[in-house]
Amino acid sequence: MSKNIVILSGSPRIAGNSEKLVTAFKEGAESSGNIVRIFRTAHMKINGCTGCEHCQQHKNECVLKDDMIEILDALREADVVVWASPVYYFSVTAQLKAAIDRMYSLISEKAKQTVLLLTCADESSDTAAGAFAMYERILKYYKWIDAGIIIATGVESINDIDGRDELKQARKLGMNIC
Repeated sequence: MSKNIVILSGSPRIAGNSEKLVTAFKEGAESSGNIVRIFRTAHMKINGCTGCEHCQQHKNECVLKDDMIEILDALREADVVVWASPVYYFSVTAQLKAAIDRMYSLISEKAKQTVLLLTCADESSDTAAGAFAMYERILKYYKWIDAGIIIATGVESINDIDGRDELKQARKLGMNIC
């Protein structure tokens, strides 16, 4: 049975390393019959969560009317949620973080599988500790299931990921989503 997969990509670079990781995952997932939608949060109008609690009092409806409404609708239907981002200052980009913050309205949603795809200029994956911690806490909070984490370190310039094993890993992870 095919899965409905939503990818939230936080990279501001259109053809950057994170985008190539997303593309590899998407190709693998689609080759297994899954349906994939990609939202490029860095190129969308997504306001920060105001903490108004409207969504908790009004059937998960967000009071803010911006591009996040389309994402929230897709996330409600998703079986798998993928977060993809370059590591900026030890975590995901601000553009992706704004979308993640707005996912607060999804607390009561069914359990979903999740994937984290990261790229990092630094050679050490320790640089992404903030992203890992956030991911793990959100999964625990929502009671969602980790389906895999891939981090490509040492990829600073735009084509550094080309030919790297992480692209093969992302494609295989996409193929094996079930």
